[in-house]
Amino acid sequence: MKVLYVFHSLAIWGGIERILVDKMNHLKTDFGYDVGILTTDQGSHAIPYLLTDGIYVKDLGISFHLQYKHKGLRQLWERIKLAHRCELRMKEQIEAFQPDVIVCVATSMADIAIKVSGKIPVVVESHSDFNHTFFGQKLIQRRRNWRLKRCLNQAQVIVALTEGDASEWRKHYKNVKVIPNMVNLNQGSISQQNSNHVIFVGRFDYQKLPTEAIEIWKLVQPDFPDWTLDIYGEGEEQEKVEQAALASGLNICIHKPTARIFDCYRESTILMMTSQFEPFGLVLPEAMSCGLPVVAYDCPYGPASIISQGVDGFLIKNNDREAFAQQMKQLMADRELRLSVGKKAAESAKRFDARRIMPQWKELFEKLCH
Repeated sequence: MKVLYVFHSLAIWGGIERILVDKMNHLKTDFGYDVGILTTDQGSHAIPYLLTDGIYVKDLGISFHLQYKHKGLRQLWERIKLAHRCELRMKEQIEAFQPDVIVCVATSMADIAIKVSGKIPVVVESHSDFNHTFFGQKLIQRRRNWRLKRCLNQAQVIVALTEGDASEWRKHYKNVKVIPNMVNLNQGSISQQNSNHVIFVGRFDYQKLPTEAIEIWKLVQPDFPDWTLDIYGEGEEQEKVEQAALASGLNICIHKPTARIFDCYRESTILMMTSQFEPFGLVLPEAMSCGLPVVAYDCPYGPASIISQGVDGFLIKNNDREAFAQQMKQLMADRELRLSVGKKAAESAKRFDARRIMPQWKELFEKLCH
């Protein structure tokens, strides 16, 4: 079996990037597949995660980001030129690799991959929820949405991460399947709940909203002055997050992404997630596997598919800071509650172990090829 992935780049410490590398490694080592990936914007950036030897990696050198140097119709024209260049180079690589299945990890790449795939089945992964996939009313965005909606009818399968998101996709497309993200889970001991550290992990952007975690912390820390909020991440809102943390005058530490994130989980007591939408929420099962109670906004659609309310974590009505803060305070004041919920969380997270998730991908690929 030969599987070829298509994605923008593997250049950042991100959830999608980490899961994609993990999946390719498992397909190669556990199932013996020939695996390759075509990127469009990798350039000279190093891949931050370790790829198994023998996985084919080729950057097409398109640099789609260059279109955003322009505006209006000029931007549209540049996009058209870059897309045409991408079609030619992708087709050449597909003919050379001869995959049995092509997997688009981003819906935005689906139109090009489907156009040049010939008779090779194409799988499209939804790593954003349906409503955020088709965004914007500007001319360029409307054109993109029109092309994307049309081409997705030609995909063999659209894979959503949760049943909630899949239900939205099924209103428009027939071949929709749910396969949750596989997660590399904690293999060591779990948190003993002895530290006074709360942890937040996520990109600094409009989706993950680390500044919201800071606003909630303002309601929490006055009652727990010896506790610290550790925020791990980076992104386009880096300066905004740093300024908000500094202006708060509270115990908040900003950290760069780290390869030892599981050590950081185990050294903490609670995970906060303040995302406004979340197709899955990789950090939730990661932290849960380390024995952390998790508190998250009940945003569409990931947290509710992972957390069992009051059992292995807590779901808070979206944007209800006061309720979020009260739940945090209850956990911070009660070590026995944290231990109890944390143990259940560690057990619950096993649902997302690679040994349970990857056979679902194997079954899908082999079904498509037969």
